[in-house]
Amino acid sequence: MPKHGLNVREAQLRLSHEMLDSLWGKQIALCDAGVGIGKTYAYLTACIILDKYGEKGGSISKPGCHPAVISTSSIALQDAILKEYIPFLSRILLEENLIRRPLKAVVRKGKEHFVCDQRLEQRLSAIQGKRKNEDQRQALLSLRTSYDMDQAHGLSGFDRRLICVPKFCPKNCPGRQTCRYRRYLERVKGAGIHFQLCNHNYLLADASHRAKGYRPLLSDYRALVIDEAHKLPEAAGQMCGKSLCSDDIQEICYMLEKEHQGIRAGRLKAKMKKLFHVIAENHTFEQEQRIAFQQTEECVSAIKESAAFLYEMARRCRGSVSKWVRGRLEEAGMVLCYFLVPNRKYILYLEQDGERLPVFCATSRRVPAYLDKMLWERGIPAILTSGTLKAGNGFLRIRQTLGLEETNRKKKTGVQEYVAESPFEYKRNCLLYLPQDGKQLRHGSQEESAWIAKQIKQLTSSTHGHTLVLFTSYSLMGSVYQILRGCLPYTMVEVWRHTQEEIMRFKKLKNAVLFAAGSCWEGVDFPGDMVSSLIIVRLPFAVPDPVREAEKEQYGNLRRYIEAVAVPDMQKRLKQGFGRAIRTETDTCVVTILDQRAARGGRYYEDVLCALPSCQMAESMEDVERFIRRRKNVDYYM
Repeated sequence: MPKHGLNVREAQLRLSHEMLDSLWGKQIALCDAGVGIGKTYAYLTACIILDKYGEKGGSISKPGCHPAVISTSSIALQDAILKEYIPFLSRILLEENLIRRPLKAVVRKGKEHFVCDQRLEQRLSAIQGKRKNEDQRQALLSLRTSYDMDQAHGLSGFDRRLICVPKFCPKNCPGRQTCRYRRYLERVKGAGIHFQLCNHNYLLADASHRAKGYRPLLSDYRALVIDEAHKLPEAAGQMCGKSLCSDDIQEICYMLEKEHQGIRAGRLKAKMKKLFHVIAENHTFEQEQRIAFQQTEECVSAIKESAAFLYEMARRCRGSVSKWVRGRLEEAGMVLCYFLVPNRKYILYLEQDGERLPVFCATSRRVPAYLDKMLWERGIPAILTSGTLKAGNGFLRIRQTLGLEETNRKKKTGVQEYVAESPFEYKRNCLLYLPQDGKQLRHGSQEESAWIAKQIKQLTSSTHGHTLVLFTSYSLMGSVYQILRGCLPYTMVEVWRHTQEEIMRFKKLKNAVLFAAGSCWEGVDFPGDMVSSLIIVRLPFAVPDPVREAEKEQYGNLRRYIEAVAVPDMQKRLKQGFGRAIRTETDTCVVTILDQRAARGGRYYEDVLCALPSCQMAESMEDVERFIRRRKNVDYYM
């Protein structure tokens, strides 16, 4: 690999050996891989070696068994593995005569990601001559040549649901012989595939099919890699939970209209619109947060009426609409009933969708047990990797959420733990500043916002812009932004809903200040001098919500909950945020945490240092200025 431009990293080699040992020994490996370690090449190589020498090690698979499944949380990582990592490795290994045929990989996704040719033509016919957003129209037309809807930029969510491959395809479909989706299935299930790539939800759906005796979604495999493994519990919560949103109702209404039930569809729209309006009026939503359902008299009455309406419509439709539509009506009614008579199996809460309408959510209380049953009990060797599996001093918290606690599971498969430290020189290239001059200001107060704004202004001046400010609260971000508006000599960019567009704008500016929260704490790349100052406003403790309140009930007192759950979760999130600072071996950055609980002598000072790599420490703003002057060249200030 060094012949082809990659650096030799001893930590990466050791990580790959640990992964291979776990696969060879049919174990589960928890691999915490620091930023820049190259974990993707490590696990791909381990899987290739297992495939090449598997028979010698006694790991013989069935004929036609695909060696490995790689599950990720993001489409971006799947694309990188498919288009960059695997072709690169394949070329090198072929040149060195280490493999006999090119490595082949396929992406496996659910039907909802692919276009149905018949439904596409029906939709294009329906919008012909009508007013339609031009980007959305062009996205629909592009699908005549591309069957993967994820590649159609500008496609609306409503159009996606109307033209995707249906859950059950009719056997007498006139397009069956030329169906592009059927041809895709034949290709991905063919022989000679080394890797099947999917997301966590698809992996769990396949496991569910196998547990119920249904036809598997994935071809049989003998090794499992779960990248971005810290996101697996969230996916499991979605898989074994229930939800109801405005989009679900729109889809049901569309199907009713297609089955010549336009009057019923109109009544359903009106009834559910009223319900969502009542719920929205009686609740105060915070962006990207889950809130408890308020059982006010008005809300309960609206839910009772809507649930009864859904069940009655399903009964009256028997014989006049498809079984699938009736099932969707009954399922919608069932979700509403959970909010009338709480079920101990589910934790109930509300969220907001992209249109600021409420979403009824019911998530399972038994996610760890679900993961153990669906994945680990099968005995397939697995690598679970991420940069944030370890929290503080150990893996106890991630074991708990993944269903890998030794006390609660059948020991069919042993669990190994391994930490691969980042190769980056944090001691040289990163300065950690924990200011101690802040007062104990009340959270959410104007005084706190003013003090934070003052610190940001001084820091951006010291580092000449090039700043990312991470907030844990959108309301606090808005307050601080308003105070600083017009007061900084650098362009200020604020990320709310249009995340990608604003991030791209920040990158093009090269010397700006980005205010961000929510999803920007992870998965966003700012290499080079783009972010030379990272400011973390508050320690990222999780906001109390119904799911965390339910988890708190499992502990005898608040202190035990904080030590076992709240602090490890904060450390994991803090590592994710800190990871935005240094993205390459030559990056240099000042990381500032303004939360006084993180300062020397503060309640969580030791927990913060335990979570982060060892860095230089700054005592004052002058130290920050000296570090930047010493580490940046003249071009940085131009």
